[in-house]
Order: sequence, then C-alpha cells, then structure tokens
Amino acid sequence: MNRNDQHVYLDYSATTPVDVDVLEVINQHMTTTYGNASSVHSFGRSAKVVLEESREKIANIIGAEPAEIFFTSGGTESDNHALLGSAFLHRRTSGKNHLLVSAIEHHAVLDCAEYLRGLGCTISVIPVDAKGYVKPEVVEGLLTEKTFLVSVMHANNETGAIQPIEEIARMSVQHGICFHSDTVQTIGKIPVGVKDLGVDLLAISAHKIYGPKGIGALYIKKGTDLDAILHGGAQERNNRAGTENIPLIAGFAKAIELAEKNREQLYQTAQECKATLAEIIRSSLNGVIFNSDNGPTLPHILSVSLDASRYDVESETLLLKMDLNGIAVSSGSACTSGSIQPSHVLLAMGRDMKTTQATIRFSFGKFTTIDEVTRAGETFCSIVRALPQRS
Repeated sequence: MNRNDQHVYLDYSATTPVDVDVLEVINQHMTTTYGNASSVHSFGRSAKVVLEESREKIANIIGAEPAEIFFTSGGTESDNHALLGSAFLHRRTSGKNHLLVSAIEHHAVLDCAEYLRGLGCTISVIPVDAKGYVKPEVVEGLLTEKTFLVSVMHANNETGAIQPIEEIARMSVQHGICFHSDTVQTIGKIPVGVKDLGVDLLAISAHKIYGPKGIGALYIKKGTDLDAILHGGAQERNNRAGTENIPLIAGFAKAIELAEKNREQLYQTAQECKATLAEIIRSSLNGVIFNSDNGPTLPHILSVSLDASRYDVESETLLLKMDLNGIAVSSGSACTSGSIQPSHVLLAMGRDMKTTQATIRFSFGKFTTIDEVTRAGETFCSIVRALPQRS
C-alpha cells in the first residue's frame, strides 16, 4: 500500500486498498488467462479452470458447496439479485408478495425493497431497538402467509452492531420462508459460515477485504430458487448472464483466502485500535454518544455522535475539519455520505435529527496503527472542543 505519512485513512468500511498479493494474481490473469470461460478451445478451458478453482476456494471459506456460489459485480448486485430474484419467482409461482427488511439495511436492500413496492409487493420494515439491534420476536410477529423473504444484515455497516441472524434464520426456516443476509461488512472480520448462520441467501464483496472493486458473490443454498435478473447468456448456470471477469474473480478468491488466514490477528488489532480511540474520546469529551456500544459489535467500526443538546454542528463540518488535518473518516455509509444525508440507521435507533447529523464513523484495517488512531482521536477531540456549545 502506498502511504502518505501526512495522511491517515480510517474509512476501511467504505473500501480497502488492494493487497499486493491480490494485485499480483489479478495482473497475472489479466495477461495470461484472457480466454472466455464459455469457449471450448484451450484458452477458454484454461479460464474455466481458474473460474471453478476460485469458486471452490470461496465456497470452502464460508462452508458452502462450489455450485452454491454465483459471481456478481459486488454486494449491491448480490443483494438486488436476492430480493428481485425471489420476488419475481414468487410472483410467477406462489402469489406471495410480502417482504420483510430491517430498518438498518444497506440501501442496496432498502432501495430495492422500495422498487418492489412499486411493482405491487407489500413491504414491512423491521424496527430496531435504541442500540440498533433487531429482535427475533419482532420479526416473527411481522410474518404473514404472503411472506416470501426476510432480509436482515449480519452486521451494520455504520454502527457495527452484529445482528442475531442465526435465530432469525432458524425462525424463518420454521415458517418455510427464505432468509437473506448481507455479510459484506463481516466476511473476513468475524466467522461467516452459511451452515452455522442458517441462511438461504448471502451476499459478499471483495473490496471490503483488500480485493478489487467490481466483484462479489451471492451464495444460493441448494434447493433455493431465484429468477435471474440479468439475461443474455447461460453463465453462472443460467443465474447471471455475462462473461465472467476471470482476473477479478481470481483476485477475489485470493483476497478472501488471505482475509480468513489473518482474521483472528486482524480482529485483535482492530479491537486494540477501537478501544484506544474510544478511551481517548471518552476521557477528553462530554456529550458524546457511542452508537451500539452495549451489544455485540464489529471490532473495526466505531461510530460516535455529538449530542445535539450540547453541540451545534453537522457531520460535513467535522469531516472537512478532519480531512484538513489529514485524517479520512466518514459520516456513515459510503453510498450516502457523499451527500451527507442523515443516517437512516441512527434515525431508526431513535436518535434525533440534529444528533444524527453530527456523527462520525471511524473504521480500521490491517494497515492501521495505534499511532494513527491516537492522532485521529486527539485531532477529533481538539476539533470538538473548539466548537461553540449550547448553553
């Protein structure tokens, strides 16, 4: 990774740099494995071998069968395929049209659900408690005879709150309902095993684990049917048309192998960074809210809000001041923070609008050092102390 000593990157939840070993694999296949994996000649067969070996590696990491892994362009497409494919199938076959999604889902799920609402689906939004957690009993109370899918993410990308999806999945199965989970933030950070979690559909992406952007996968449990949403070819066993991107797929497989190999060490490092930063902020500032602080959370995400009863400031100001000091952080999801929109996650947790608009997400990665975290914490505290406070 090329590093600028004057800048600190603490936005790993948005994306990660490509690991040099992953880049080597990508570059190798860019120039040597250029055949179309659907072609029958030797160049195509060589590409097909890399494709299937990569599929097997990824399947092994999450405890799936290779035939249950389908490559996509990333987490957004995987989530869309899960929801749209399930909805279209049931519209044709069972007449079921009711979908459950949690209030804190990534917009890849929430916006897709709203699109389906426009096509005649009934959408129920599962609320969360004040700490940002879904309650399985609340999910069960929302199920109907028309429910075809429940979607709850493994852990939230803004607060890091790890959801009880094992319980929700088990309950969904008992009611004969398909269960989908977005694990884009958890793969490579905590154990992700499809059998342990009990999921039917699971979305993963490469660029959160030091792999390339533009490649991901959808796990589809054997026996779970979906309609295709891309048409024009028989690739991915008729589930996803389009020539497979062999270099990125091979890079994805390498990235997930490295992530799993180093997972426990990286977990420990991230925990130390999170604890260090939290202690700096706690010991220096009053009126700071640590989001999802009293429950199971991911080690690499720390979300803090400034209490609006004490501070009059918005995330955009905080982000710009941090950036001017050479520290890259975000206000929440990278898909919305470019426009500094209020976090739908924090609003769902019951935060008031002003406090929601004064939130910073720090996220750590394998290149993060304690010195960088210390500098970020001290800089943040210095910025906040200089803010005008309400009387």
